[in-house]
Amino acid sequence: MLCIWPFFYNIFSTHHIASLEEQCVTLGLHTMSAPSPHHTLKQRSGGIMAIYSVILLLIFHSYVVMYINSSFIEQFIGNQGVGAIYIIGSALTVLIFLFISQVLRKYGNYRITMLLIALNGAAVLGMSAARSLETALPLFFIHIITLPLILFNLDVFLEELIGNKEGTTGSRRGLLLALSSFIGAVSPLLSGLIVDIGSFSAAYLLSAFTLIPVVMILTFHFRNFQDPKYSEIHLMSAIHSFWINYNIRFVFLAHLLLQVFFCFMVVYAPLYLATKIGLSWSEIGIILFAGQLAYVFFEYPIGFIADRYLGEKEMMAAGFLILAISTSWLSVISTALILPWIIIMFATRVGASLVEVTTETYFFKHTKSTDAQIISFFRITRPLSYVFGAALGGISLLYLPFNLMFVVFGFLMIAGIFFAASIRDTK
Repeated sequence: MLCIWPFFYNIFSTHHIASLEEQCVTLGLHTMSAPSPHHTLKQRSGGIMAIYSVILLLIFHSYVVMYINSSFIEQFIGNQGVGAIYIIGSALTVLIFLFISQVLRKYGNYRITMLLIALNGAAVLGMSAARSLETALPLFFIHIITLPLILFNLDVFLEELIGNKEGTTGSRRGLLLALSSFIGAVSPLLSGLIVDIGSFSAAYLLSAFTLIPVVMILTFHFRNFQDPKYSEIHLMSAIHSFWINYNIRFVFLAHLLLQVFFCFMVVYAPLYLATKIGLSWSEIGIILFAGQLAYVFFEYPIGFIADRYLGEKEMMAAGFLILAISTSWLSVISTALILPWIIIMFATRVGASLVEVTTETYFFKHTKSTDAQIISFFRITRPLSYVFGAALGGISLLYLPFNLMFVVFGFLMIAGIFFAASIRDTK
């Protein structure tokens, strides 16, 4: 999925339960010490549940506006300029992550988290009233840069609370994944209805006000948080470590390709449905809701099958095949009826579910906690994907009709089949 999903992948694996952000996940560039001894079991449990609540609220905060962001910006700069905005924002995010550990050591995770939430809330609130490019653009940059940083900081809280006891939290993480999948499906449906009834402004206002309970929960539980030791990523060492292991190299490339697909579906698909097909935002919300349900239905069974029966290789390749075919088919649908769009969007998410679970599971089966450099590099796939995906989309729009962009991204997914075929299966 998009993007927040990466924070919860590999949740179902009993061999290794991944930390929040890669879904995020994907973004953490740190290693942390074991939890401080002053945390009692009761305090850790309460803190973990508080973080889970905050994560669910942030998923809602993000997804309520995630699929309308590109259309919001398109009002001011046109279709072809949207990709450039995401490229700049994502590149800045990657750059900031390279130095985040230094900032955390100096100011502490709690203070930085609260500052980022304040900036994000102010930006989203400002976007609800923005009427010009000069106002909307800097606010949008603040929003898309601070959100992954906030999610990364929550990972710091969670990892410090869990420490080496992650195996005892599987059932709660399973519940968290189910709830997050449901919220991720319902949020676009709700935002579509809000935009149709009101405007973009109403959706951004709702998103901004969602941060109020986030601030309250974090203040109550973490204002006295004691930071762990942070070590920063050494980029060239991380690249060398993953490149010499061909299994890790190809699963990394497969996961990056999946994140490019997520970027494309978040940035360009809603824009296409709204501006070229002429669907209302409530109809787009229904389509996105139906598509997201594939994650709810399939991710747990896929993880179970990968662990017990098939391994990851075959299902990863099948997922990319489904992605390639279904994404390309989007280019030939021109009807304003929503049922064909629901079917094909659901199909794309079936493919994405197969790839997401298998790439994440495979990666963490082939790494251990001491592989900090490799894991840290794996976690920047999401912001990197927005650089590559937005660039490819922007270039495609310069030379091709909008609908043929789906063919371009469909062909790109074929490369994932070869990446999957190049890894050694676990079964």
